Amino acid sequence: MLRIAVPNKGVLAESAAQMLTEAGYRQRRNSRDLVTLDTDNDVEFFYLRPRDIAIYVGEGTLDVGITGRDLLLDSGAHVEESIALGFGASTFRFAAPIGTMSKIEDLQGKRIATSYDGIVEKFLTDHGIDASVVRLDGAVESSVRLGVADAIADVVETGSTLRQADLEVFADPILSSESVLITRLGAPNPEGFDVFKRRLDGVIVARTYVMMDYDIRVEIVEQAIALTPGIESPTVSPLHREGWVAVRSMVPRDAAQKIMDSLWELGARGTLVTDILACRI
Repeated sequence: MLRIAVPNKGVLAESAAQMLTEAGYRQRRNSRDLVTLDTDNDVEFFYLRPRDIAIYVGEGTLDVGITGRDLLLDSGAHVEESIALGFGASTFRFAAPIGTMSKIEDLQGKRIATSYDGIVEKFLTDHGIDASVVRLDGAVESSVRLGVADAIADVVETGSTLRQADLEVFADPILSSESVLITRLGAPNPEGFDVFKRRLDGVIVARTYVMMDYDIRVEIVEQAIALTPGIESPTVSPLHREGWVAVRSMVPRDAAQKIMDSLWELGARGTLVTDILACRI
C-alpha cells in the first residue's frame, strides 16, 4: 500500500485535496482526521504539517509526499522533487526598510530574520555574503521594527504585509516555489507510485488544456490544424456537408480565446470549447 504525506492545513492542504479528489482518490471528510485509508486505490494518506513532510519521506517513514518546494529545500531532508503540481506558487525574497537596501551586497554584516534559515544560509554562502541569520517561526515582518533584524527573507505573494510593516523587496528573488511531489532521494519507486504519479500528471494536463471542436472547409484544414496541432495530432472527420470537416484537438487553456479568434478569421465555424476532467497522455 502506497503511504502518502499530505499537508494538513492551509492553502496547500485545500489545493492538494482538490487535486487528489480529481485524480480519483478518497479524501478525509473531517479536517481533524489524521489518516485516510483508500482501499479501492490501495493508498493511505497521512495529514501532516507541510514543513514536516519532507522529513517523513526522507527518513523512509512514508513513501511520497506533497509539500512546497521552499519547505523541501529548507528541510535539508534526503528527498528529491518528482514533479511540480502547479498550485501554491510563491516567491521567496529579501525585504528591508524602504530605501535602505537595493542589492544583495547590502546584506553584508547585517541580521536577517527568516523562518527558512536553511535556504537563506545556503544562499548567502553561495553569494559570499557574511551575515547573521535569525531563525523565527512566522511573522518575521515585525522583527525589523522590534530591533531583532535589519532585513527579512520570506515568502512574498502580494506584498501587502510588507507594505504594512514599511518594508520593500530588493534584489532578485531567492527562490520561486510551488507545490511539488517528492520521493526519497536515490530510492527505487515504491509499489503503486507510477500509477499515482500518472494520475496527478493527468490532472495537471487536464487543467492546462481544453478540448476544442470546430468545422472548417477542406481546402483550409491544414492552416487550421497548424493553429490546433493537439498533443499527438488532431482528429479530422468528414461532415455530411460536402467540402467541410470537423476538427477536434486539445489546446492550451490560456490561449483558447485567441485561437478561436484566429480560427474564425480563417473561416472556422461552430467552434466549441469544453473542459477536460481527466486524461492520460
